[in-house]
Amino acid sequence: MRYRTIWISDVHLGTRQCDAGALQAFLDSHDSDYLYLVGDIIDFWSLRRQPYWPQSHSDVIRKVLSKARAGTIVTLIPGNHDEYLRRFSDLQLGNIMITREAVHRTADGRLLLILHGDDFDGVTRCHRWSVWLGGVGCEALVALNRWFNGVRRPLGFGYWSLSGYLKDCLKPVVDFVTAFETALAHEAARRALAGVVCGHIHYPALRRIEGTVYANCGDWVENNTAVVEHVDGELELVFPQTPARAATTMAQGAE
Repeated sequence: MRYRTIWISDVHLGTRQCDAGALQAFLDSHDSDYLYLVGDIIDFWSLRRQPYWPQSHSDVIRKVLSKARAGTIVTLIPGNHDEYLRRFSDLQLGNIMITREAVHRTADGRLLLILHGDDFDGVTRCHRWSVWLGGVGCEALVALNRWFNGVRRPLGFGYWSLSGYLKDCLKPVVDFVTAFETALAHEAARRALAGVVCGHIHYPALRRIEGTVYANCGDWVENNTAVVEHVDGELELVFPQTPARAATTMAQGAE
């Protein structure tokens, strides 16, 4: 299938939690004119702590490079886990551009702010040690989630996200997500842009906030989601590889 634009974020190559196989399958079966890598594509934090790089992770990199050689315009926006790449901002190599943020014009003329989003997360910017500790807990939660669904599947039950359930139920997390989404939407509105596409919080979404489009790519650790633009400019949040979500899409805010 061909889209005009694909946005993906928070792949976390270099971690055992990265679902590189699912991302490879998605990239194999979907082409686009524009491909945005919206941060945390490579997890340098994890690689420094515990080196891990299987062949499947190299295959994802090769797939992105092959798309660029075939004519896809690739924009890499480093996040906090691959902030090392920010020193190369404004570097262009063929069809690959590295930049801190970008503005994308959709087919129907709307301007969207594209950025990772960690600059709007006070915890990440000011208390990195707590983010590191939270990352370790997140890894354990994802591992538990996979084990839990591995037990459910033979019993005939569909996919159920334990971490997603906790995110939806724990008030501090809900409050944080709401504040993050609102801050990003307000920033886009402040710049007189129609919306924003971001990542960072591993919480896929596509909706309007006070009239501004807010899109979060989600991640390829658990949710396996992407935001896409169709040829007419319509935005869609797709769940291409997640069991029981494969047919789920969200197009709110795309009008």
